[in-house]
Amino acid sequence: MTTAETMEKTRSDDTKGMGGAPAEGKITDEAVAAAREMIGLQLRPEGPYLQDATADTLRNWCNGIGDLNPLYRDAGYGAASRYGSQLGHPMFPMAFGWIGRTRWGLPGVHGFYAGNDWELFRHIRPGDRVSAVERVIGIEEKESKFSGRLVLQYVEATYVNQHGDLLARALGTCTRHERKAARDAGKYKDIKTHEYTPEEYEALDACIMEEPMKIRGSKVRYWEDVTEGESLDTIVRGPLSLMDTMGFLVGCGRGHTHGVVFQAAMKHPGHFFRNPEAGGGIEYTGIGHHRESTAKEVGVPGVYDYGPQRSSWMASLVTNWMGDAAFLKRVRTEMRRFNTMGDSTWCKGKVSRKYIKDGHALVDIEIWGENQRGEITTPGIATVALQSRDPELRVFLDGGKLELDLPVVR
Repeated sequence: MTTAETMEKTRSDDTKGMGGAPAEGKITDEAVAAAREMIGLQLRPEGPYLQDATADTLRNWCNGIGDLNPLYRDAGYGAASRYGSQLGHPMFPMAFGWIGRTRWGLPGVHGFYAGNDWELFRHIRPGDRVSAVERVIGIEEKESKFSGRLVLQYVEATYVNQHGDLLARALGTCTRHERKAARDAGKYKDIKTHEYTPEEYEALDACIMEEPMKIRGSKVRYWEDVTEGESLDTIVRGPLSLMDTMGFLVGCGRGHTHGVVFQAAMKHPGHFFRNPEAGGGIEYTGIGHHRESTAKEVGVPGVYDYGPQRSSWMASLVTNWMGDAAFLKRVRTEMRRFNTMGDSTWCKGKVSRKYIKDGHALVDIEIWGENQRGEITTPGIATVALQSRDPELRVFLDGGKLELDLPVVR
């Protein structure tokens, strides 16, 4: 009996709790209404996983996302910088717990991380302890080619340090799809693992090896020297492998085993199943990031990446370009296409606007991730505060005195 046949045979158990395959929940009017009733509620924090910022956790986060910037990974470099210490990568708060996840409403309906929109206020430094308050802020229904009826869910996470100082505020988006509908639609069924030519490998290798030399570092990038339309130096992540996805879990401090998994499964059986491929061992439905059979059960052509990792790659594109003296004020990314094993993500960007706001010299940047097929997988935007040669504009070390006046849901 094949794995698919075994999963189908055991689906009847799903209605009783944890079965032998991911649960097949339905998006019903009643389920959507129940989820809508949760708007405004504060959620129990996921995790926390990495709550304390240390030289080790900050460096390990960088290892998990492939970031090479010494300001975020080298204590000695940070000590000699204008900040007097190593700083946390702007996306380090994600290590506390991934926001925008399927953790509320619509039981048994699969969720995919769809992106997030961060407004950043202060740097994280070794010695900081990160806390977060997450709340439900919206729900929206749509139709998709991937699964038909879908639901978009929005949460907001507010991150503070041990002094109560605001570090960041992030909007997280999750899409919820019926697993069977996505599987039956077969939108991605014809996608195969890419076979690279020697020339494609050469281009990938060259970009990867050149990246450290293109990190701006301590050389100040002044606002007056930037022109609208100029391009950022491209970085690439890939071809995606299990080393990349597993390394991200390590960088996030995430890992549940044995009795820890079992206890969680008893509380939330719809999120777990007894996988026949593991002899009935309990696995989380998100194991599709590592098991091809489970990925195909939810309509994905193969093992796929973690969205928060891809969002962090796009942030690294910008921080490499802007230099130590700048501040990444906003970064928004959307996961528009799956990034499966063997795919490469070419992270690109260009300056779209220059302007002054509240005494800060700002640039908006259009950013996007593009795979080896030329498809835009990850569109986004970023806003960076740059130092200015104008003596009337203030010198800054962070973005604590700057508000972008963003709407809650956007």
